[in-house]
Amino acid sequence: MSTPSPRTGLRLEKVTPANVDAAVALRVHPHQAGNVAPVVTSLAEAYAFGESAWPRLIFDGDRLVGFLMAFLDLPWNEEKTPGDRRSGLWRLNISADAQGRGYGGFAVAAVRDELRRRGTSRLYVTWAPGEDGPGAFYERLGFRTTGELSGTQTVAVLDI
Repeated sequence: MSTPSPRTGLRLEKVTPANVDAAVALRVHPHQAGNVAPVVTSLAEAYAFGESAWPRLIFDGDRLVGFLMAFLDLPWNEEKTPGDRRSGLWRLNISADAQGRGYGGFAVAAVRDELRRRGTSRLYVTWAPGEDGPGAFYERLGFRTTGELSGTQTVAVLDI
């Protein structure tokens, strides 16, 4: 089942045998390639994480414009805070030729809506700091940094 958008034609679709080749071929801007794993890596992780991963393709009409993957109810820093489980946006890849058209905002809203539907009240995201990183994008959407790090990545949260 697809997730419709108020914007005509914009929707999420599951990755299927019919669209997996197009998904794997999706590329972000070359200067962003170091900030986000390629779709093929995300799909391998989705397979490994099973029901805790929520991969979706972003279509505008018949055109594939992006990929997102959410993480659902995963343990977080169990050593320090046992029982702390979180959900959020794991990956966001918008095609190089489709950036700047609102697809990233649509993707974040779609993950927010899915997490709300599942009863979650916070959406987490991480990013690598740097001038080519997506930090400013997420902050414009209302995410606030938590002061935590996930490896070397900044952790931010959005109350939903």
